[in-house]
Amino acid sequence: MTELLSLSFGLSPNPRTQPFIDGYVTVDGVAATVTEMHPSEMFWRQLKFAEFDVSEMSMSSLLMAVARGDDRFVGIPVFTTRAFYHTAILVRTDRGINEAADLRGKKVGVPEYQQTAALWARGALQHEFGVEPKDMEFFMERTPEVSHGGSTGFEPPPGVTVNRIPPEKNIGSMLISGELDATLRYIRSGNLVDRSTADLSKRCDIRLLFDPLAEGKRYFEATGVFPINHGMAIRRDTLERHPWLPEKILEAFTAANDLVNRHRMALCENHIAAGLLPAAAKTALETPLVRYGIATNRNVLETIADYSFEQGLTPKRVALEELFAPPMMNT
Repeated sequence: MTELLSLSFGLSPNPRTQPFIDGYVTVDGVAATVTEMHPSEMFWRQLKFAEFDVSEMSMSSLLMAVARGDDRFVGIPVFTTRAFYHTAILVRTDRGINEAADLRGKKVGVPEYQQTAALWARGALQHEFGVEPKDMEFFMERTPEVSHGGSTGFEPPPGVTVNRIPPEKNIGSMLISGELDATLRYIRSGNLVDRSTADLSKRCDIRLLFDPLAEGKRYFEATGVFPINHGMAIRRDTLERHPWLPEKILEAFTAANDLVNRHRMALCENHIAAGLLPAAAKTALETPLVRYGIATNRNVLETIADYSFEQGLTPKRVALEELFAPPMMNT
């Protein structure tokens, strides 16, 4: 029997989810109605309305929901987006911000304080550079009505100043006007949640705080952590009807990941043959950075749970057993 279920993914291109969107990979036993949308909107809709049977989910929001007793969603150890998020911090060039320590005392934008990318950026600033959240003054763009925090009970952590950006302004406009000194993250796109529209990429008065390649390499070598942003979550009522689903979803994503890896290696070999890459690149690219399951991701999952509690987003330190479907704990 084939079950008709709804799946939602963030807008592509994302090689981890594109095979499902294109129909190259399917979940065994499932006829899926697939919806693509901007992640900001997707998480808000899922947290607010539980609209989809299976959806990409903000790891920070999942931690907060579970910690506060919202048991509507159960995690599956598939992680669709990862990056070194602190390397995307933008700063004004006229504020004397030459290194992370210079963020102390500065006015810093953030689309949403609880969002996973901001959680990782603050964690890196604190643990790698000694800059704690209380050392900065934050300005949050999203309103309570459409923010993820509106569904997870977010309140500014004690000792941390979080201001609301008024509706007639946004992070982009406030960076350009000089009302903000920096932003942890900048989202420029049209969706129901985010408001910034300015293209900051060519402005001479705004730049990245870090060299992304150099700092990403340094951070990974120092910590072994490749930060997770989005995971997958299944509605608990869907799981109760179909307890076999988590394993089938994990199998399907593993197949999609294998497909992506094969394509990557084929392109690598073509580039080596053409002299565009050194032969040693094959060895490096054969090392999988993205793998699914609990065991291979335990360090990064424990780290984000620690950061969430440490930063006051969760009232307790959430155990992985509380986040993920029981059969997944042995993966």
